[in-house]
Amino acid sequence: MTRVLNRDSGEINIVPGLAELNALPDSEAVSVLLGCCAAPGWARRVAAGRPYATVDDLLAAAGAAWTDREPGDLDAAMAGHPRIGERRLSGWSQAEQSGVGSDAGTAQALREANAAYEERFGHVFLICATGRGPAEILAELQRRMANGPDAEREVAAAEIGKINAIRLRKLVTP
Repeated sequence: MTRVLNRDSGEINIVPGLAELNALPDSEAVSVLLGCCAAPGWARRVAAGRPYATVDDLLAAAGAAWTDREPGDLDAAMAGHPRIGERRLSGWSQAEQSGVGSDAGTAQALREANAAYEERFGHVFLICATGRGPAEILAELQRRMANGPDAEREVAAAEIGKINAIRLRKLVTP
């Protein structure tokens, strides 16, 4: 098991491989999984499905647990994500949002778009930002403003599912 100090937050993040994740006591496995996604029901279901023979088995179980998530898990997961483009990020979000850049104009445009989105939908804008640049992220945010609230929650949930898969793969792959 690898322990990694997050210099921004001062927290120690536990990064196990698949075998280590399988061997963790239930409460520790849930805690590690909550570091990937702040949805307690999802984390409990994924932890309860152990042991996983392969990373693909873990990802399939995590995907199924997200699809069949408990009431409140989507809200918990959304609350666990920072706004896209925030400068004070730690852990997973810092690496995932690295493509946003540091241009002051882009940062201001994202702040304004985030505020309008949150006013409309009541939660942060969620997008799997890995590999996406600021213009693409901003365009997607603006496009999704046309969604109705229920449709947008489903889009946000799908984005969280993508983020979960990326984080889990990084968590258990050396």
